[in-house]
Amino acid sequence: MSDGVVLVSDHYGPESGGKLPTLLMRQPYGSDIASTVVYAHPAWFARHGYNVVIQDVRGRGQSEGEFYPFLHEEKDGAETIAWLRTLPECNGKVGMYGFSYQGMTQLLAAVSRPEGLMCIAPAMAAHDLYRGWFYNNGALRLASSLGWGLQMLKEDARRCGLGQASHLLERAWADLPAQFLQTPYGAHPAIKSQGLPSYVTDWLEHDAPEEFWSRMDLSERVSDINIPALHVSGWFDTYVKGTIDGFRALTAKAGSEFARANQYLVAGPWVHIPWGSRIGAKDFGPAAELDTDALLLRWFNHWLKDSAEFAHEPRVQHFAMNANKWCAAETWPEAGTVNLFLHSAGRANSSRGDGLLSATAASDNQPADIFVVDPEVPVVAPGGISSASGCFNQAVMEQGNNLLVYTGPVIEHSLHVFGAPLVSLWVATSTFYADLVVKLVCVRGNGDADFVTIGIARSSFLFAGNYVADSTRQWTFEMEPTSWVFARGERVRIEIAGGSFPLFDKNPGTAVKPREASSWNWTRSTHLVYHDLERPSVIHLPVAALD
Repeated sequence: MSDGVVLVSDHYGPESGGKLPTLLMRQPYGSDIASTVVYAHPAWFARHGYNVVIQDVRGRGQSEGEFYPFLHEEKDGAETIAWLRTLPECNGKVGMYGFSYQGMTQLLAAVSRPEGLMCIAPAMAAHDLYRGWFYNNGALRLASSLGWGLQMLKEDARRCGLGQASHLLERAWADLPAQFLQTPYGAHPAIKSQGLPSYVTDWLEHDAPEEFWSRMDLSERVSDINIPALHVSGWFDTYVKGTIDGFRALTAKAGSEFARANQYLVAGPWVHIPWGSRIGAKDFGPAAELDTDALLLRWFNHWLKDSAEFAHEPRVQHFAMNANKWCAAETWPEAGTVNLFLHSAGRANSSRGDGLLSATAASDNQPADIFVVDPEVPVVAPGGISSASGCFNQAVMEQGNNLLVYTGPVIEHSLHVFGAPLVSLWVATSTFYADLVVKLVCVRGNGDADFVTIGIARSSFLFAGNYVADSTRQWTFEMEPTSWVFARGERVRIEIAGGSFPLFDKNPGTAVKPREASSWNWTRSTHLVYHDLERPSVIHLPVAALD
């Protein structure tokens, strides 16, 4: 690198040799792993006529320097590409691939517009770190942020020879779900050990969108990217919103018409790891087992070898869950909207309550529904206290009175929800510091309630501090995107709660920052959801016809 730091990479090439295009992956997990948890080994791509380079990013693996996530990847990525093009085996054309952090290294390298970088294929990443990776409408993605932070710090402790810190981190990693219960989580001893880098603490302390985040992502520099990108997402991935928001942003604002016209999205039913048909408690069938290696090969052959084999691919390929088939679209999304209004006689608590969804708004002044939020006994995440990702049955959880349940009529014709549902709820809370969580659920004929997608908003973020306790305000926010077909005989359901722990951090209900709060700071609060003549609460479902 230009500052003298040496970065180390493994190189693979076909036995035939010669000048060939180069595929680059830059990652922090060990070059020998090379994202083989989801992709073929680099040797497989080399056998198909590519030089493949797997680089340890700064401060990881065999590379020198200090690791601070995302901070150095733009410059280091651009300089690596310039160096690769000087090698005798490189024909000057470079593509990048990889998922998660390896997706971010692609996007950040592309911002610098390095000569020779022809295309990228970022999977399960985010162009906006604050909104798409760490926070959602002001709420921290606690399980993923703390869990990943502990994972990354383990190597830092070993590299620095910090025995005590390493011991604390390894002990925490061995019982990861228990770490989410640590309060205050911002003072977790494993991330505060002397000598460790500060990045995990920094993520927790910077709880609002600001320059801290934008200097490490491309949220304010989308127009600097001028190359094609293949975005790969999973409907149950932690970063599904981040990936799809990135695709949409680049489609609208990339730096050239050529780049805007060549953004592609493939969204399957997958979690972060692994990619396949069995997601949570459900099997989505053989169509879900997409050959993503073959997909990448077609992508790179098209842009790096002029094969034209990606020329007829649709701009958007999305897996319609519950119909278990792939659908195509040319924009995101090609959809209309179905509006479902909330109704009850004032007792929508639990699945035993009287909460209903209807295509028509209230014609009378229905009483508000009331639920109490207790941080001591939170509503847990769709995948339970471990915050597992995937399609899980919510029927047991829905028996609790600490959430509201609204269920639509039996569906007579299939309803394909494709896009990001939008909720607009009239709510009053007894505290300024409140969260609202909404889940979309598919109710089967036998009573099973399969989780589809979720959304959250924090009052202090949504209303930018302009919120008064006990006042009634309209909470409007998007849920995470999905593609789900409600079949004939099933029903649409939403749940409304005051949290989803530990998917998101607990709101203590007080002025104490969530990262600084313990049980000493928690307070119970009362939430009222209105659905009357003047205050109709509604969920807007983006719908599309099946192909």
